[in-house]
Amino acid sequence: MWMHGWGADWGGWGWAWWPLMMLVPILFWGGVIALVVWGVSRAVRGGGGEASKQKSPMELADERYARGEITREQWEQLRKDLGR
Repeated sequence: MWMHGWGADWGGWGWAWWPLMMLVPILFWGGVIALVVWGVSRAVRGGGGEASKQKSPMELADERYARGEITREQWEQLRKDLGR
């Protein structure tokens, strides 16, 4: 015996499930497409982010001086050597 024309009795709430059954695949494929776009854009930009930016030699010298790795005299000599 076929009930409601679908062969199953949804307890009167069958109408409430169809939006969810349509939304889940849309969200799934939307997520897959978003991940692919994100991955391709990251690959094209070479990874992006702060870590991939090259610092100039002067920036490196300034950081070393700020951390106390080199003395003021060494830092001034580096500035002269680098033309600043």
